[in-house]
Amino acid sequence: MQTDLPNFDPQDFLRTAPHKPGVYRMLGKDGTVLYVGKAKDLKNRLSSYFRGTLTNSRIFAMVKQICNVEIAITNTEAEALLLESNLIKQHSPRYNILLKDGKGYPYIHITAGEYPRIEFYRGSRKQPGQYFGPYPSVGAVRQTMHLMKKLFKARQCEDSYFANRSRPCLEYQIKRCSGPCVGMIDKHDYDQSIRHAVQFLQGRTQDVIDELVQKMESAAQMLNFEKAAEHRDLIESLRHISQQQYVSGSNGNVDVVSICLGSGVASVQVFTVRNGNNLGNRNFFPKLPDGDVASAEILSSFLAQYYLNHDVPGEILVSELPDDADVLADMLTLKQGRKVVIRQPQRGERSKWVELAQRNAEQALQMQVLSKAGMQQRLFALQEALGMSGLPARMECFDISHTMGEATVASCVVFDLNGPLKSEYRRYNIEGIQPGDDYAAMHQALTRRFRRAVEQAGKLPDILFIDGGKGQVSQALAVLHELNVTGVDVVGVAKGEGRKPGLETLIIEQGSERLALPEHSAALHLIQQIRDEAHRFAITGHRARRQKARTQSPLEQIEGLGAKRRQVLLQQFGGLKAIERASAEELAKVSGISPALARKIYDFFNGEES
Repeated sequence: MQTDLPNFDPQDFLRTAPHKPGVYRMLGKDGTVLYVGKAKDLKNRLSSYFRGTLTNSRIFAMVKQICNVEIAITNTEAEALLLESNLIKQHSPRYNILLKDGKGYPYIHITAGEYPRIEFYRGSRKQPGQYFGPYPSVGAVRQTMHLMKKLFKARQCEDSYFANRSRPCLEYQIKRCSGPCVGMIDKHDYDQSIRHAVQFLQGRTQDVIDELVQKMESAAQMLNFEKAAEHRDLIESLRHISQQQYVSGSNGNVDVVSICLGSGVASVQVFTVRNGNNLGNRNFFPKLPDGDVASAEILSSFLAQYYLNHDVPGEILVSELPDDADVLADMLTLKQGRKVVIRQPQRGERSKWVELAQRNAEQALQMQVLSKAGMQQRLFALQEALGMSGLPARMECFDISHTMGEATVASCVVFDLNGPLKSEYRRYNIEGIQPGDDYAAMHQALTRRFRRAVEQAGKLPDILFIDGGKGQVSQALAVLHELNVTGVDVVGVAKGEGRKPGLETLIIEQGSERLALPEHSAALHLIQQIRDEAHRFAITGHRARRQKARTQSPLEQIEGLGAKRRQVLLQQFGGLKAIERASAEELAKVSGISPALARKIYDFFNGEES
């Protein structure tokens, strides 16, 4: 069923929409596909787009462009999901999450024939022979093939090259090929090598080792020690490699998929485990539509599109379950023709695999965000947003952290044209203020930083970001004015409603100008990154200082009382409580404690100032 309405009337269309599963396509001008979606109930799902209470800016912008809606009914929601994925791949709609993955995974192919060769292969698996994989990257295939040349010495040359050899090639000379082209190995022994290679690729390394152990012992009994030594070396190599490749305790085929979302970028990591072997990982950065998109929604779209072109394992482990995980599993089961399970492990070995994939996704995201190209793009966006004449070459951000006024610490992080400049990060322990007074803490930290810059002709930032509102910005401006510092743009980063990322407001100079950047703004993502780094650095310092204060002995705060004298005092009095109750005269009797130091210790515990 589809609609064909020259003047699209949503209410009129919804009256005819069915309560059935299916796929819908939102069309713009000239029939351009804006969005493809699937639904368990088309009427209910489509009705949600045309209510007057849309809060998602991305959906709101899309709905305003809709000139027509086309629908296709399916038998089940799983069928709808499969059709949706195909349509997204076909049309690449602007408002869908898109996965760019033009190539399939590579394989290792062992050809058919009298003397099979081992080759890199990508494409439809129509040629005769055995295929192993898929491998997550070309590098993983090259590495495995390099190992197999060393271990099994199977040929990798083309058939035309093989047929025309009259003497062994260089590969034979360096012991990377057994030389079947010129009869350096008989057919039976070569077939044995290929069989061992197949077992190795199937993850049955232990079977190969067991067989080689028997051959080694037989060769030794026959006094063929050279052959026994070859088997011994091969066994040792196989044991070493199997320890590196084997995922302990695993069987079958598993994919581990983890997602990390930050700074407007999504990083999806896929680890591939086949026959118990970890074949490596691959990272993806799906193109995201404008607006706020949840990580679970991105993961759902990724899985649906990714497995259109890739083999589906029996089990898919994910870092978080998409809302439609059951439907996804049904769709993949339908595609693959066998049971597919999607689950989020909570404990055990499989949860550790997900943690590993998550760490890789986070690292890949960080590298993507901090890449030179990405950083430059954000700097240009920041320059435009703040109306600056040139790119900001140095940016600093200050933040304050404390717990109910205890152990207040201020942080200063520095970013330049290449990203974080960690060697110039600084922390300031705040003293002598009313506990919990963030304004006074900010004033003290900024004064210490910029007074030093003035006295020592130090570097000044082009932009000074302050994590806070108008009050904190006023403190920054006051410090710069007191120290006669010019040429520094002050920008406050005020948190939005519910402290939700993307709703921050920028306070420029005296607070007379407020700037709210769009959620997808590259400039806002850079500011968020700098602000978050300042917050992380401040809270880390605060926690360390608080922990030190709680584990530190009060004796350490008394000037002139070193470690050895503290130890002697504690030994003489048997503990801190006894020292607190002792008189100055009793303290002075301890070796190394002068009357003046004894008085200082007594006054410290009895509230008197010296």
